Amino acid sequence: MSTGRLLPVLTALVLLAPAAPANAATGRANPDNWSAAWSAAHHHPVPGNDWFGANWSVPGFADESVRQVVRVSAAGSLIRIRVSNRYGSQPLRLTGATVGRPDAGAAVRPGTLLPVTFDRRRSTTVAAGAETTSDPVLLPVRALEALTVTLYFAGATGPATYHQDGLTSTYRATGDHRFDHRAAAFAGETSQSWYHLTGVDVAGSPNTRGTVVTFGDSQTDGYGSTPGADNRYPDQLAEHLVAAGRPLAVANAGIGGNKLLTDSPCFGERGVDRFRRDALGQPGVRTAVVLIGINDISGGGYPDFGCGASPTITAAALVEGHRALIRAARAHRVTVIGATMPPMKGSAGYTPEKEQVRDEVNHWIRTSGAYDAVVDLDRILADPADRDALRPAYDHGDFLHLNDAGASVAAAAVAARIR
Repeated sequence: MSTGRLLPVLTALVLLAPAAPANAATGRANPDNWSAAWSAAHHHPVPGNDWFGANWSVPGFADESVRQVVRVSAAGSLIRIRVSNRYGSQPLRLTGATVGRPDAGAAVRPGTLLPVTFDRRRSTTVAAGAETTSDPVLLPVRALEALTVTLYFAGATGPATYHQDGLTSTYRATGDHRFDHRAAAFAGETSQSWYHLTGVDVAGSPNTRGTVVTFGDSQTDGYGSTPGADNRYPDQLAEHLVAAGRPLAVANAGIGGNKLLTDSPCFGERGVDRFRRDALGQPGVRTAVVLIGINDISGGGYPDFGCGASPTITAAALVEGHRALIRAARAHRVTVIGATMPPMKGSAGYTPEKEQVRDEVNHWIRTSGAYDAVVDLDRILADPADRDALRPAYDHGDFLHLNDAGASVAAAAVAARIR
């Protein structure tokens, strides 16, 4: 065999082989030092409707390829993906996966598609309630670069573990299109959710020094920002850190509608429970930013509309919930930053009584000294003419959620508190 014919074979073997630990004398980062550079916090499947929008979570997939485009927040010479079946009703058989560099839409740049393996096998099975991590893939990425991950499921998956508010297009196609760089097969229906893909990690760069995890509800998840623009506050936080030359990854652990103290079949497990997995369980986590509680307050007393009960919550109960997050972070030696809840006056859940609870909890966050640092989003984002209301220039339109400009201000404020 000629040298020219050997090169592709050798390249493929390098891509498929797990990386060996780096020699300390070279000064290169040990590839075991992974950092979560993109994440999605998953929850139970929910039928698509006018409120949640169309999604594929309840039927799941069968003989279908699911193509998802994500943006990594930090650089690395190696990547790996994490696949979740946490809310599945049966073992998840992943027939295979690829990763590549995106072109327009569902298209992938020709020649960039690489196989992803699990224990050196192209396929894997993930038990119900579990997740798995791939082998390393030798694919150098820059901070803020996009990647396309394609998962192929030959058999029926059952209900899919997913994240509702992806705010970006996910594509599916009938049949195995893992190595199809063209968009034509994916030209049908799209979704704005993420499915089974729960993380992309990076390693092998001496410049990436751990992960900042942003934890919370729709304010963190990005509702109100422009879909497809990567303008959620955590996205813009990553941009601030890159611009400042600060080599930290950012992982988003927000879920729209999530509550600190109450579980929901639609909006995820309560924050005091999922914090350990979705925030402290992220590879390389060194700092967690907590912004949560507004749904406990604004939804308090609402009847069950199919997404679980909404009990009336006191300020004291919310404070104790925050203390539980702080204790968990300290036990993991993770710096924890508390963010006050932004104004909500005029929103659907607002009442003067609920405003008092928000004020009391915010006062505790900013004055108690319980958090390692505080970002006072309440004051930063408030309307100067009415401190209980969101500044109109930052308002998505519902008096509660941030538009792109508001998310930019929040990101800058959080960046200033990260050490």
